Amino acid sequence: MQVSVETTSGLGRRMTVQIPADQIDQQVESKLKQLARSVRLDGFRPGKVPMGVVKKRYETQVRQETTGELIASSYEEALQQENLKPAGDPNIEQTRNQAGQELEYVASFEVYPDVEPPQLSDITLKRIVAEVADADVGNMIEKLRKQRVTWTKAGRESIEGDRLEIDFEGTVDGQPFTGNAGQNVPLELGSGAMIPGFEEQLVGASAGDSKTIEVTFPADYASREVAGKTAKFDVTVNAVAEAELPEINDEFARAFGVADGGMDKLREEIRNNMERELAASIKTKLKQQVFDVLLEKANIDIPAPLLESEVDALIKREEGGANAGSDRSQFEEEARRRVSLGLLIAEIIQRDQLQVDPERVRETIENLAQSYEKPEEVVQWYYSNQEMLAGIQTLVMEDTVVEWVSGQAKVEEASITFDELMQS
Repeated sequence: MQVSVETTSGLGRRMTVQIPADQIDQQVESKLKQLARSVRLDGFRPGKVPMGVVKKRYETQVRQETTGELIASSYEEALQQENLKPAGDPNIEQTRNQAGQELEYVASFEVYPDVEPPQLSDITLKRIVAEVADADVGNMIEKLRKQRVTWTKAGRESIEGDRLEIDFEGTVDGQPFTGNAGQNVPLELGSGAMIPGFEEQLVGASAGDSKTIEVTFPADYASREVAGKTAKFDVTVNAVAEAELPEINDEFARAFGVADGGMDKLREEIRNNMERELAASIKTKLKQQVFDVLLEKANIDIPAPLLESEVDALIKREEGGANAGSDRSQFEEEARRRVSLGLLIAEIIQRDQLQVDPERVRETIENLAQSYEKPEEVVQWYYSNQEMLAGIQTLVMEDTVVEWVSGQAKVEEASITFDELMQS
């Protein structure tokens, strides 16, 4: 077998393979002899069909089958011989295939790029340092209280935080527009549910009041019909209600599933949940930072087949497989990032011989299972589902890479509050 390779582009390769004629002829002859032992033709006993008749009837078919088998096996052998790693399936063209002549074909494909991770000692990372303070737990309890708010009618002018029931009808240049009217619409003042300036003009209104409000829609408003335009709304206030928050006591704790231990137990559970959320957020942000830095410092040529495959995967995930007519260009940037990152991570794993730790895999699954009613069943389900288990193993390997990169880079600590972290 003779093999020659030429570079057609940065990652493009054109590999020409020639297989000696006697190798093909020997295999064709061998298969025809095997066929002659079992073939059945009218006028001949089984196994007694003359070879000339067998060749005339079957040689073309056998040669085609043999050619296909030889191309498949020699292609893999040629790749190994030339130390090539194709990214995707090749385009194979037979350029010579005649009896008594050598078989020649050309395989065109793109190869995986040479990936050079950046010099990690030159990278500086920021590791977030934060904790859950008593005040953070208190703020969370206040949010839970607001989830249990009740509303009672208030015989006074409205203030921020009150809930109004309003009728409204709006016009732009004297003309109605889509979604311009509503009746008995609940509106909490200060919630930001309406466009800027609308709620503020209803502070001080009483039940039964009617007033005209003038506001300007933001230039980037979703509806182009009114974006950037000034509207007038005729508003009638039907009711004003004030919020009543529940008392913080054992009954409040029971409302959130704490049967025993009262508020002390609820505070403990809230703190534990917030600390898990905090740890996860710190971990996620460090991972994002590491990946961003790796991509920023590295310059990778992406094989077209890998990019196309990733675009297909993103479309399928986005649209549940209904990808007909999708604009592929809108997925290319994310696909390019994911492929580049995958190549970088794979190279780091190979160079530094990083391994998935089975104990960390199990710990990750057990942590995920804690939010379910029967955690042990969730753990068993993950280990019985190879696809889901592989997903967890990938996450653990990504974490391993992040930790390894962090250990090689310069790391500076940055202290922030719990709220700052959650809002960033």
